[in-house]
Amino acid sequence: MSVDAFNSAVAEVHRPSRTLAPKESDILGRIGNLETRLARTASEIDAAQAVRFRVFVEEMGAQLSPEAMRRKRDFDSYDEFCDHLLVLDRSIEGDSEDQIVGTYRLLRQEVAMANGGFYSASEFAIDDLLARHPDKRFMELGRSCVLPDYRTKRTVELLWQGNWAYALKHGMSAMFGCASFPGIHPESHALALSFLHHNVAAKDEWAVAALPHLARDMDLMPAEAVNPKRALMALPPLIKGYLRLGAMVGSTAVVDKAFNTTDVLIVLPIASISDRYLNYYGADAGRFSS
Repeated sequence: MSVDAFNSAVAEVHRPSRTLAPKESDILGRIGNLETRLARTASEIDAAQAVRFRVFVEEMGAQLSPEAMRRKRDFDSYDEFCDHLLVLDRSIEGDSEDQIVGTYRLLRQEVAMANGGFYSASEFAIDDLLARHPDKRFMELGRSCVLPDYRTKRTVELLWQGNWAYALKHGMSAMFGCASFPGIHPESHALALSFLHHNVAAKDEWAVAALPHLARDMDLMPAEAVNPKRALMALPPLIKGYLRLGAMVGSTAVVDKAFNTTDVLIVLPIASISDRYLNYYGADAGRFSS
């Protein structure tokens, strides 16, 4: 998560001008009173940015641009051309904007290339990864956040349901994106980072590293000193969820002072997704679609 994106953001409202008519058919999943779909209107994107502000700034201590802090919205120029996956609690009274409890930002390769590249490329050597896979289509997952009261298995399942359905619809070959540890001191996460380095590092054609001037070592403990059970308990839930699906992790981390995080890059080829989860969500993403 780069501060440069915020410093270069225009001071006016950063949201698409398109307004999509609500359609029942665009709902990607439901569990109980929770529903996942893409944002349909500029006002829903604005509401998602407000949720992001609550999590990233008010909870995690991020420092955004003066305009973002004044408006109490986490926004940047990428919001204009990304798709925004939402989780809504339909039991909350009010409009859809009042019901957003979680969000993801999705960016397909063709859209990224038409608009200056992927967001993660400000921290990681994404271009090298893409160059090794000219026949594959990538999508970036970013800005993942869920309000505290909704950090449950159901919400995580719906977010993944939405990502999986979106990837299938658009013929994606692989997903990647930054995932974060709290704080700007990698040493405080030595156990978890070392576990990732020794056990799930992306290799060979999937290898990817942080940009050299930003790279921070993840090999902070020898392999024999890493207790896997304790390390797994120390992982943030989002990273743990990615690993269950079959994800790999880049070889070096990045400290993002603006967002008060230590970032690692998650790489998830579609072909690597565990059969257990493909069976659970459905090869056609149909598990929670109705």
